[in-house]
Amino acid sequence: MKKNLIILFVIAPLFGLFLVAVRIYFAMNSAYYSGQDTYFEVHQGEGFSKINSRLAEQKIISSARLFHRYNQYLGSMEKYKAGRYLIKSNSNMLQVYNSLLNSKSLDQLVTIPEGKNIFEIAQILEEKNIVKAESFLSVVSDPIFLNEHNISANTAEGYLYPNTYNFLPGADAKIIAKTMIKEFQKKISSLDFSTTKLSPREVLILASIVEKETGVKSERNLIAGVFLNRLNIKMRLQSDPTTIYGIYKNYNGNLTRKDLLTPSDYNTYTLSGLPKGPISNPGIESIAAVLNPAKHKYLYFVSQNEGTHVFSENYTDHQKAVVTFQKTAKNRVGKSWRDLNKKD
Repeated sequence: MKKNLIILFVIAPLFGLFLVAVRIYFAMNSAYYSGQDTYFEVHQGEGFSKINSRLAEQKIISSARLFHRYNQYLGSMEKYKAGRYLIKSNSNMLQVYNSLLNSKSLDQLVTIPEGKNIFEIAQILEEKNIVKAESFLSVVSDPIFLNEHNISANTAEGYLYPNTYNFLPGADAKIIAKTMIKEFQKKISSLDFSTTKLSPREVLILASIVEKETGVKSERNLIAGVFLNRLNIKMRLQSDPTTIYGIYKNYNGNLTRKDLLTPSDYNTYTLSGLPKGPISNPGIESIAAVLNPAKHKYLYFVSQNEGTHVFSENYTDHQKAVVTFQKTAKNRVGKSWRDLNKKD
């Protein structure tokens, strides 16, 4: 008799839990999402409580309490991963659960490297099947869109922050551009623009040139200093990347003497001062370099063919460096910026 009572006391609670689990399962299986197919995003670092609440607010689940109990019973409250997930119309709560826990995020990770221009970014996005290049270029050149984001320019060049983003394939080009602009605004919010006489846009223009001239972090302040020294004495910047940007759509990879002598809004061999606008989208380090340039007397620099440069204060020394590193064949063979992997 005593043994039977012990068994009863053990089994009864377990049976009770089983009945509760069955009731939750059937309740989860009978409540349906009646809206259209939609995407639900789990944000980075977001806790279950917030996820559960938003699912209920969007009427994707009919009971936040029931969904909480089910996740609690299965011990899955800490298993939600950031990403975007497709929730199909007429999904019951069990199917919603499986879509969020057992499906891969539909987001496409895409990296926009520092120094890419709007045309290159558009191409990257198209290659990732996120948005058509033409659609993206149309948005970042749309006067209404630019005005909405306080960009007084013909394009959003310079304001699309280089970073790794999660974008949904087929996403709206406006949302993509807006996301990148917001990231730019967030990044520069910590910078002090009072350290220079340049306007914020002039800082951005010069930073975009610095970004294209070197990929070596330790040289950014030096190169920013060179260009500022030139600007201070009314000397032309004579930057190849600016000239290339001015002819970008027709550029075949070979910058000719004719190109350097043909005036344009971006040819700093023929115009004085800064070009019309940014020529790329710089990272925070290049912008900071313009705000805090190295103090020196250099006016020239020439590539050593592996990513770094030789800096000179006068034209005579510069010409010697040109002969050594650009006109001496043996100093050009086998050199690559990839050799700097361990240096920078």
